[in-house]
Amino acid sequence: MHAVDTGARVRARTLILGAVVALAAVAAPGARAAVLVVGQVAPLTGVEATQGRAYAAGLQIAFSQFNAAGGAAGNTLSLVSRDDGSRPDDTVAATRALLAEQRPLALAGYFGTRGITAVVESGLLDKEKIPLVGYRALQLAAVSPQLFTVRAGLPDQLGKIMQHLATMGISRVAVFMEAGPQAAGVQATIAQAAAAQKIKVVATALQPPEVRVMPAVTQIREAQPQAVLLLASVASAAFVESFRSEGGGAQLFATSDIDVEQLAKRLGDEQLAGISIAQVTPNPNKLSTRLAREFQQARKAAKVELPASHAMMEGYVAGRVLSEAVRRAGATPTRESVARAIESIDRLDLGDYVVGFKPGENRGSRYVDLSIVSGGQLKQ
Repeated sequence: MHAVDTGARVRARTLILGAVVALAAVAAPGARAAVLVVGQVAPLTGVEATQGRAYAAGLQIAFSQFNAAGGAAGNTLSLVSRDDGSRPDDTVAATRALLAEQRPLALAGYFGTRGITAVVESGLLDKEKIPLVGYRALQLAAVSPQLFTVRAGLPDQLGKIMQHLATMGISRVAVFMEAGPQAAGVQATIAQAAAAQKIKVVATALQPPEVRVMPAVTQIREAQPQAVLLLASVASAAFVESFRSEGGGAQLFATSDIDVEQLAKRLGDEQLAGISIAQVTPNPNKLSTRLAREFQQARKAAKVELPASHAMMEGYVAGRVLSEAVRRAGATPTRESVARAIESIDRLDLGDYVVGFKPGENRGSRYVDLSIVSGGQLKQ
C-alpha cells in the first residue's frame, strides 16, 4: 500500500511498505495489543533509491517475520517510509512530519552523512527521545545517545582494506571522496588506518556535489597510486568510468556505502571487474550462513520482489534488532523502554553475525569482509 504526502514543506513521498500481518495473539493482562510504527526517511527516489528501497524491504522482511511468529505480547510492527531524495533539508522536514503524524515507536533505515547529521543537529531525536536504529553513513561528527548502528564503522572497514593492501605489497594509495563538513574527520580516519599498515596516502581528491569528476581523475592519475579508495557513494561510478577510460590502472577499493547497483548501471563488466568492496554483512545469497538462510526464507515468505542485496540484508539485521528490543521492552513498549532494551543487547547471535551493545558504545557490529566484482557479480 502506498500513500503520498504532497505537503510543500516536506516534498516527500510516503511509502507504506507491506501490510501488517493480522494476528490472534493474546496480550498480557491489562495490556492492549497494538500496531507499533517504525518510521524511516530515506532516498526512495533519485540516484540512491535502489539502496534506500532495498534497506526498507529488509526492514519489512524482518517485521513480517516478527509478526508471523506472533509479535510480542500481541504487538506487531509496521514500517512507514518517506522519501527525502537524498536532500538533507527534506530528511529533517520528513522526519518532523513523520513524528507528528505517525508517532512512531522508533526510527530506522536512514541514509547519508549529511542527512543524518542534519537530523541529529536539529535536536529532534533527543527532544522526542526516540531511538534511530540502523543507518548508513560514512562517518558522523554529530552524535546522539539515540543513535544505534548495526554495521561496522569506517575505521573497521578501512582497517580491513589497509590490512589487505599491505599483504599485497601495496604502499601507495589515493583517495576519491565527497567534499563536505565531514571530510576532515574522514581524512583523519584514513590517515590513521594507512599509517597502521605503513601505507602512504599520495593524493586525496575531494569531490563537490554535481561537479565533473575529471579534475579528480587527473589529480589521482598524476599521483601514480597503486590503489584508489572510493568513498563517494554517488560520484564513484562516474569516477571509475573516467579513470579507466583515461588509462588509470590502479586497483580500486570501496567502502560499503558505495552503490554497486549504480555502478553496474553505468559501467560495463570490464570496468567493474576487480573492484573490491568492504561489506558489513555476510553475502545474502551465500546460504552457508544461518543468517542468509533465514533471510532468504523470510524474504520468500514476505513475497519481496526486489533482488537480494547487502543493503537489504543490512535492513533485515536492523529489523531483527528492533524486533528483539520490542520483545524485551514488555507488553506496552515506549520509546524509552525500547532504547533501554537495545542497550541491554550484549550478544544477539543472528547466525554467523553477532550484534551487541555496551554502555557508551552504540555500534553493534564490527563485522567486515571483502568482496570482489567478477563477471558482473559480487564474490565474497
